[in-house]
Amino acid sequence: MIDIRRFENLGTFENEWLDAHYHFSFSHYFDPARMGHGKLRVWNDDRIRAQTGFPPHGHRDMEIITYVRSGAITHRDSLGNEGRTEAGDVQVMSAGNGVQHSEWNAENQDTTLFQIWIEPSEAGGQPGWGARKFPKADRSGQWAVLASGNEEDGALPIRQDARILGATLKEGEDLEYVVPASRYGYFVVADGSVSLNGETLNARDGAAVTGAETLVFKGVKAAEIVFVDTV
Repeated sequence: MIDIRRFENLGTFENEWLDAHYHFSFSHYFDPARMGHGKLRVWNDDRIRAQTGFPPHGHRDMEIITYVRSGAITHRDSLGNEGRTEAGDVQVMSAGNGVQHSEWNAENQDTTLFQIWIEPSEAGGQPGWGARKFPKADRSGQWAVLASGNEEDGALPIRQDARILGATLKEGEDLEYVVPASRYGYFVVADGSVSLNGETLNARDGAAVTGAETLVFKGVKAAEIVFVDTV
């Protein structure tokens, strides 16, 4: 089953520095039918104004993946980690038994990003953070593993049997992904538009995939896709 979730139907929140759209229940947005998908708990589509951001706050027992769509985000945490993640690149924070962090847009332009939370396979453990560059040219017409619970993938590590993948498609180009019956898939079109099994999805539309499905993406306009495959 493929459940398409149009951008205009997502939960929303806006204040003077943040414009957020929620694929799943989060903060003051609650929909009992959208509490997560498998171990995927949160997918937020955030626009953070220039020279603003999330002040220091705490998390625990969550794998938090940030995919930057435009601009850049600067991370600082209570472990002493600090780094700037640019558009197209990814950072992962394993909250473990507890960590304080801030995510700040130190740029002179708005930053847009996806904030993805996945429940870990076990609670507790030492927190951690890491970031990596993922040139879009390396995922043209193919899937690149951005973060994974499988060390053999050579991606940013997360503590769950899950993968976060990215791909770009030229107009008219095809790409396939098979979701096994025992797993859950969720993807968002980060940019452009695609045809999925004959249905057009535009930038920032998402879809939840349940049960065995063969997904055939076709670029309608040059497109960028972020995909989560999890138990």
